[in-house]
Amino acid sequence: MAIPILFVSPFFVEYILPFVLVFTIVFAVLQKTQLFGEDKRAIDTLIGLVIGLILIGFPYARSLIILLMPFLAFFVVLLLVFMLLYGFASGKKDSEGGILSSGWKIAWIAFISLSLITYLLIISGYWDFVLSLFFGTRSGPILSTIIMIVAIIAVIVAVIKGEKKSS
Repeated sequence: MAIPILFVSPFFVEYILPFVLVFTIVFAVLQKTQLFGEDKRAIDTLIGLVIGLILIGFPYARSLIILLMPFLAFFVVLLLVFMLLYGFASGKKDSEGGILSSGWKIAWIAFISLSLITYLLIISGYWDFVLSLFFGTRSGPILSTIIMIVAIIAVIVAVIKGEKKSS
């Protein structure tokens, strides 16, 4: 008989991980807010321990946390990637200004955001649905016309604002 791996065993996934997650979050929030006063680590630890153990005693709350953990991990990684790319786009050269001008920063952030959203749609399997929704046989010509009109209006607004700044 094969020995189950620790990280996929039901005891670890259904009891240990939710307890550690709730204990850590409660303890960190209590430490940061200093709700019970400064240097009260023992009280904060006990409260985190009790709330974590109460969570383990209620199967419905525990199962909700178990179901939310993969999404939490995914969004933390997605946020990390976005913040790394944002840091690249808005990095500081020195204390007086950044490497890129304000317009380029906005353009890079918009490009990075659209790229991440597109990639998320591709890996989740919804990309074909979005393409058929926007560029399908029924909505293709209408949507293309609307996009072109919005693009022309955006160019006109940009030109008018550019002329006002140079005047």
